[in-house]
Amino acid sequence: MLSTRLHTIAILSLATLMSCDRPPTAPPKADTTPPHQPALPSNRIAIDPAVRANLGITFTVAERRHIEETLRLPGRFEYLPSARHQYNTPIPGQVELLVKQFDKVQPGTPLYRIDAPAWRDTQKAIARANADIETAQATLDSLAPLKAALDQHEFTLLTARANWADRLEQLNDIREAGGGSAGALADARASIAETDAKLANLIERKAQLAATGATTTAQLRAANSHFDLLLASTAALLDTTVESLQEPVRTQQSTLPRWRTITDIYVNAMSPGIIDSIDVTNGAWVDSTAAVLTVTQPDKLRFHADGLQSDLGVLRNGLTARIVPPTPSASPRGVPLTDTMTGTLILGPGGDADGRTIDMYVTPETLLSWARPGVSAQLEVVTSSTSTPELAIPLAAIQRDGLTPVIFRRDSDNPNEAIRIEADLGLDDGRWVAVLSELADGDEVVLDGGFQLMLAMSGSIEKGGHFHADGTFHEGEH
Repeated sequence: MLSTRLHTIAILSLATLMSCDRPPTAPPKADTTPPHQPALPSNRIAIDPAVRANLGITFTVAERRHIEETLRLPGRFEYLPSARHQYNTPIPGQVELLVKQFDKVQPGTPLYRIDAPAWRDTQKAIARANADIETAQATLDSLAPLKAALDQHEFTLLTARANWADRLEQLNDIREAGGGSAGALADARASIAETDAKLANLIERKAQLAATGATTTAQLRAANSHFDLLLASTAALLDTTVESLQEPVRTQQSTLPRWRTITDIYVNAMSPGIIDSIDVTNGAWVDSTAAVLTVTQPDKLRFHADGLQSDLGVLRNGLTARIVPPTPSASPRGVPLTDTMTGTLILGPGGDADGRTIDMYVTPETLLSWARPGVSAQLEVVTSSTSTPELAIPLAAIQRDGLTPVIFRRDSDNPNEAIRIEADLGLDDGRWVAVLSELADGDEVVLDGGFQLMLAMSGSIEKGGHFHADGTFHEGEH
């Protein structure tokens, strides 16, 4: 592609040169000759807005950086372990999907509906447990008046026995005085014995009633516990609360608790995100715990880089790290060079013995739009900031004219001109390189399009020139 573009530039340049020459047969026209334009200095080249647009010329600003103390590591974005939420079927049944792949969802958004026959069995179990509670409670409620009746009967018997005991004592006194009737005395004793028998039977009945009360109380506690457990498991199944299941719902016939009115099970989103994958077809019958779909939170990303084990002496947790775009460019098609993200470095617990690398993680403080899982980028880690930062520019701004490194600095007095400079370079970190002279803080240098400028001036640095609006170069003046 580069050779094709160079060939095109050469053809256009030739065409422009030919167009700039006057036909030898044309008569001179003194009144239409453009005013004389002085030639540019030998190390300058004109880059007006039309030329910049045609050649895709962009600029970057020289900045201070710790070149020698910077480690540059390749890596890629990946989801945090907490970014994905897989939704499974809580109960066997037929699934009806309510969302599509890549839909955005919020907490509470219905994801799918399950028509589950087993849900009816759960409702029956809850109804039976509720009926057991009502039966036990009714039994306990009936024991109270029965006990009161027995207590009253016991009081009556005790009163009657006391009366017969008094009568017997009176009869004994009369007999000792020489009077009375032996039959009356025998009847009194028989009545006392009969009353004692009735009291004994009554005490037995009261004991049985107390045992029945204790048994029914235990049954009521068990029924309540069973009912509560069923409601709790049902609430977890339906992703709701026990209180919500017991809320009264008015129907056409009567008022029922909510759990009685539920016909289908709806599974709702628990967190915001997008529908990443759908694992079942609509209307399919699925078993319990089968995966239905996955919701992913795209903003929960981290950067995973591969560090060298040989750098373990300077790497440590807590270092400030910067995630930079994969390609150093200011082109509108690519990720801008300045779109970087910062975070804190965390060293992974393991490494790769074969590749002699270690895992390194950075969770960006602010996530930019170009950060996506699987996108590759680079991690800049400044291991020390004690030295004085050096003035640096991206390596991509350096062009090679033979063995000579060349940069093009934008003229601060005339933004439509670029000045060719033979660069005096220092150390580089694989992406940025220190410039030891000819640049100052804030100077702009050509980033994209510098190669075309270098071709236009290569081998003819003694000559100035200009570009035409179509991107072709013409040496000298118009």
